[in-house]
Amino acid sequence: MRRQHAVILATALAAGTLGTFGVTQAAGADPAGAVTGYGGKCVDVAGASSANGAAVQLYDCNGSTAQSWTVASDGTLRALGKCMDVTAAGTANGTKIQLYDCNGTSAQKWTAGGGTLVNSGSGRCLDATGPSSANGTRLQIWDCAGSANQTWTLPTGTGTPPTSPPPANGVQAVAPYLYNGWGNPPDPTTIMNATGVKWFTLAFVLSNGTCNPQWDGGRALTGGVDQATITKIRAAGGDVVPSFGGYSGNKLEQSCTSASALAGAYQKVISAYGLKAIDIDIEADAYSNGTVQQRTVDALKTVKANNPGIAVYVTIGTGQSGPDTGLINKAAASGLTVDSWTIMPFDFGGAGQNMGTLTTRAADGLKNALKSAYGYTDDQAYRHSGISSMNGITDNNETVTVADFRTILAYAQSHHLARLTFWSANRDRPCPGGYPNDDTCSGVSQQAWDFTRTFAQYGG
Repeated sequence: MRRQHAVILATALAAGTLGTFGVTQAAGADPAGAVTGYGGKCVDVAGASSANGAAVQLYDCNGSTAQSWTVASDGTLRALGKCMDVTAAGTANGTKIQLYDCNGTSAQKWTAGGGTLVNSGSGRCLDATGPSSANGTRLQIWDCAGSANQTWTLPTGTGTPPTSPPPANGVQAVAPYLYNGWGNPPDPTTIMNATGVKWFTLAFVLSNGTCNPQWDGGRALTGGVDQATITKIRAAGGDVVPSFGGYSGNKLEQSCTSASALAGAYQKVISAYGLKAIDIDIEADAYSNGTVQQRTVDALKTVKANNPGIAVYVTIGTGQSGPDTGLINKAAASGLTVDSWTIMPFDFGGAGQNMGTLTTRAADGLKNALKSAYGYTDDQAYRHSGISSMNGITDNNETVTVADFRTILAYAQSHHLARLTFWSANRDRPCPGGYPNDDTCSGVSQQAWDFTRTFAQYGG
């Protein structure tokens, strides 16, 4: 069965030559703004305190002065008039980072390269303890490993934060699809405990034949297995992104005959669960209709206006060189900006292809399409891009391996993509016998949750 995936309408280390912090910059202009890291969180001074010894931590990005860092030409990072400092000039793994009077010592000098920040005094990397992206996670130094919790994005210009930072409401970029509609759905808390993933994209919200949203077009929004799943995930510290659409079934975008009615259907789901994000999966013939496309764009503009801060993702199919640009161009012309245009880079046709390479090629095509439609820079376009792969054997008998997922992960890390997901958590386990046709396992050699575990390393 073809994946019933949702079109996600949502939502680098700075490009340039790097030396000892030597971010390329205009003469006399020290770049200033947010420094982002693990889980899309910002480097933050606890309590916005300028006292010596104030903790340096991760926190939701909020644009405050406690998160505004100046990349100084002397190799220091400065906030609130003081420097990022290794406590007591320590060199041991686990030594905490603090704010302290600038004193010119190597404990306050940092070298940027390959996404890492290496402390000159210790030779160790700036690291998010745990690893954890929870608010309040202390930063420390640790042996450099190239891991997601040691990957940082510096500000790119005077007084400006990184282009298009992740939504500040805590939405996580990695949220595998989870589907309650058939087979033997996995327990989400089992996956959460095994991999560290906290968010899931819950599929699919469809039409019941009228402009009325229901799970799979037949299960009520509240009181059933889907609400129970959301409650369980939230109780374990996570959250969900409901996905509208998919390959099969009646689509709200077609059943609702006006943009206002469609926006109302989306709003019913947003209000039912107090959502921070939605995912619109556009992959069936209904969406090739220009009227339906425009209706969807206009409805999403209303949703964004009525729900400030909500992340809106759009997931679309793609060819090997990138997606069809019709919907993207309509959105741009109508003034709709989404948090992530996410491609589904599979079902290209035929076995024996390197799916990791094909995925990155298609993602570059998406980046170019967004540059053309919105006038983005490369960096802006990547930060509005996403990848939604399919783990294991695809509908067209391609094979996407865990190694392919590592290739995709490295690409996402390098370009700071807004979203990284796949269809599906249901399939992220080995098959007990031959590969079935009911989407309950991957069909490739793996341990349970290997694909999720790989993408869980993504730091944004």
